[in-house]
Amino acid sequence: MSLAIVKYNAGNIQSVLYALERIGAEAIVTDDHETLRKAGKVIFPGVGEASSAMRYLEERGLDELLRQLQQPVLGICLGMQLMCSYSEENDTRCLGIFEEKVKLFSPGAGEVQGYKIPQIGWNTIGDLRSPLFDKVPDGSYCYFVHGYYASLGGHTIATTDYVQPYSSGLHKKNFYGVQFHPEKSAGTGEQILRNFLSL
Repeated sequence: MSLAIVKYNAGNIQSVLYALERIGAEAIVTDDHETLRKAGKVIFPGVGEASSAMRYLEERGLDELLRQLQQPVLGICLGMQLMCSYSEENDTRCLGIFEEKVKLFSPGAGEVQGYKIPQIGWNTIGDLRSPLFDKVPDGSYCYFVHGYYASLGGHTIATTDYVQPYSSGLHKKNFYGVQFHPEKSAGTGEQILRNFLSL
């Protein structure tokens, strides 16, 4: 099975490649439409800012391509947020694969409750309901770095609580997304990547 990682201006690609290597998987990094269409699985990683990432995707037709993919696709961090309908980060219309909206953690509420924004570090994932989380116990710790979050909705398959509960996992048809970084989440993250590869 061929595995492709979407190459664009916000990909945290090297650490994803290392994590895949650790579980014995190889991936090609590409922005070539035909290669992405033909891949058995696609990973859409991301670190950075929503509007410039969307602009880059649109300029290269990758936005349309991503929406049309039929194979399992996994969005990571900003990748998952870009798969939502809209992000408050610079008022950005996103890919619209998931209906959920991406919102800024309320800095005021964070200060009042003693939370630092962005969230950086380990937190738990719960209410797990997807084969993506096979053999992953509720309450497992994963590594997060983000100042925006996807709201809870009909596509939520994992939740995390920071300032308030939000979607740390989303799923619709062949599209999956996780807010945390499985490639930096030790054994739990490796299990989730293995599960994705066996979907």
